[in-house]
Amino acid sequence: MSAPRRTGSRLQFCPGPGEFLAAAGDHLAADPVVSTVVAGVAHRLAAQQADGIAQPERDWWLVVRDASGAVVGAGMRTAPFPPYPPFLLPMPDEAAVALAHALHERGEEVLAVNGALPAAELCAAELACVRGGQVQVSQHTRLHELGELAYPAPAPGGLRVATEDDVDLVTEWFGAFMGDADEQAGRPRGASAGEVPDRAELRRRLRAGRMWFWVDETGQPVHLTGANPPSFGVARVGPVYTPPAQRGRGWASNAVAEVSRRLQAEGARVCLFTDQANATANRIYAALGYRPVVDMANLVIVR
Repeated sequence: MSAPRRTGSRLQFCPGPGEFLAAAGDHLAADPVVSTVVAGVAHRLAAQQADGIAQPERDWWLVVRDASGAVVGAGMRTAPFPPYPPFLLPMPDEAAVALAHALHERGEEVLAVNGALPAAELCAAELACVRGGQVQVSQHTRLHELGELAYPAPAPGGLRVATEDDVDLVTEWFGAFMGDADEQAGRPRGASAGEVPDRAELRRRLRAGRMWFWVDETGQPVHLTGANPPSFGVARVGPVYTPPAQRGRGWASNAVAEVSRRLQAEGARVCLFTDQANATANRIYAALGYRPVVDMANLVIVR
């Protein structure tokens, strides 16, 4: 289904990830680091649909085409948590503005927009003009790609793959990660939109072997690092969480370094997001060899 042509760009809304990947896969693969979130979610949900797991009817996938029909942008609305913010990849400015009008015409209430700048900012600003309200920044994020890995000073212990038997601790730490990240960035806990994946989703991730603990000399878990399966050859690291009592001992640096090494050994390019307000995390990742690629933001529309 296509939105009316307001500009030289055409907005094509796809109801499912399979149709979206068929239309936009080559575009995503051409810049797989910048596309990592959208590509990763599309591949994951397409696999779930193949297994008979239904997706919410509110979900959509966006392909932006220019006047010649070439794909020049993409996005999605698949967030499982309120206010279900769309996530936008780079697209022409006129397309980001046209998307705001298309969503308004579709009767969708959009109170937040995430993704690459300036597309997310332009879309949110136009939505605020159309529906009323002001745009506020919830979080400034930055996407980084690993160049040459620089190993940190060794820490005691080592990496252990988390299993389904660890689902309780992983669930607990996943939730703590989001709240602590807010506090470390100077925001109130819960200020950032997000939701801990349900146990079924966490079990799927654990079965895939893509979550690891750093364990100390006694075998006690002291840190959690996760990673997404590669999409178009790019794997994204996250979450990265150390409980407060265990911080400052090098667990995170060593865990992220070893996970990154393993991903590169598999042939993947490796990337991760940082919160620009978290100076400690940005410093750690820069020391490991991660370099900035693109700035993104999570925006909210306040009435």
